[in-house]
Amino acid sequence: MNSQELKLKNTHLSFGKLKLDQASKLPDHPGVYKFLRGREILYIGKATSLKDRVRSYFNASGKTPASAISSGAAKRGPKIEQMLVLANKIDWQETDSVLEALLLETELIKKHQPPYNTREKDDKSYWYVVITKEDFPRVLQIRGRQLDADFRGSNADQRGNKPAFIFGPYPYATEIKEALKIIRRIFSYRDKCLPCLTPDKKCKPCFNRQIGLCPGVCSGEISKTDYQKIIKNLKLFFEGKKLAVIKNLEREMKDLAKKQEFEKAGKIRNQIFALQHIQDVSLLKKTASISKENMSDQKIRIEAYDVAHISGSGTVGAMTVWQEGELAKNEYRRFKLRGEKSKQADDTANLAEILRRRFGHSEWSLPNFIVVDGGIAQINMARKVLAELGISLPVVSVVKDEKHRFREILGDKTLGNDYQDEIKLINSEVHRFAINYHRKIMRRMLK
Repeated sequence: MNSQELKLKNTHLSFGKLKLDQASKLPDHPGVYKFLRGREILYIGKATSLKDRVRSYFNASGKTPASAISSGAAKRGPKIEQMLVLANKIDWQETDSVLEALLLETELIKKHQPPYNTREKDDKSYWYVVITKEDFPRVLQIRGRQLDADFRGSNADQRGNKPAFIFGPYPYATEIKEALKIIRRIFSYRDKCLPCLTPDKKCKPCFNRQIGLCPGVCSGEISKTDYQKIIKNLKLFFEGKKLAVIKNLEREMKDLAKKQEFEKAGKIRNQIFALQHIQDVSLLKKTASISKENMSDQKIRIEAYDVAHISGSGTVGAMTVWQEGELAKNEYRRFKLRGEKSKQADDTANLAEILRRRFGHSEWSLPNFIVVDGGIAQINMARKVLAELGISLPVVSVVKDEKHRFREILGDKTLGNDYQDEIKLINSEVHRFAINYHRKIMRRMLK
């Protein structure tokens, strides 16, 4: 059995016997892991280090995940905590690179439909890779809602947009964008340029052709048959079948060598080498920037809260969400505050009401940390309410100057430094959202 076959084999440990020191024996390599209850797959995730990833499900005392829930519940969503109670086994599959782990995770989720990966299955804000159904297919990165509009249904058929293959969903735009950059350096493909249709096959090459990222579809340098070979290998690679791709390329290289087409054979040899030595340092950096200091193994979620009123009149609250690298507008919430009229101008009391009502919804995903508008008084009130509710979450606040311009971030200094741009953006967004709702309420009151 060669090294690649060794890396692709599945292994498992049972939680009944699993201890922290045993989890430390997992390989310090990229891969995909599965939480199971017997044979049922509950959850699938990817890891840049399987060892670190599995260790993250244990608390410092080395207890099993099911007995460590109280210490981790604030960092992991309630659905993941429920999954950990049910799981009694973990499988993992080692890969040669982070890139392959990313693609394999998505394919396995699509194949097995684990109940605790529900968001990955149907969230239209996620990203997909589409290979179009054309003589010279394009490879495109498309958001879920755009996929429905452009490539599905009767409207798509009328426009001639038909997908041959769809891969995804991928939660992070930055991850799949970086992954496509790596893949395109191995398999050049067409994305925007038009095929050369002149009889003499002499057309102006596109920019990507000039830098080696297009195989010459636009300049007539590649035949339909040869381009289809690229697409076939791309499809296999996205399905996590790298060994099959390498076998195809080795066979093609030998055929070209027999025909004494040594230049073409040399290019394929270089492709094989690139596949066997994938350089995904850039993807590692992207993954690290998303998961800043490995704050829980779940995707980062930040929630911001603000209050809007005019001298206590028309008092409303708002919540906005930053999730998976972007504003998640479908997660926004509005609150028509019900506090005593004498306290409707008290911003800290209003904040307390918003937080109690928001965290009264156990079905909503928990954030990794929260952002409030104001100073120390708002931070202290937020911490007080969270403590009353038995929730442990970091809190930061955004302080503005007299012209309502950003001045500083108070609270958790590490989060303030690591997520400064996200905090400033989500704070500005929640202020806009609260003001718009307040104006709507005031217009109703004046009618």
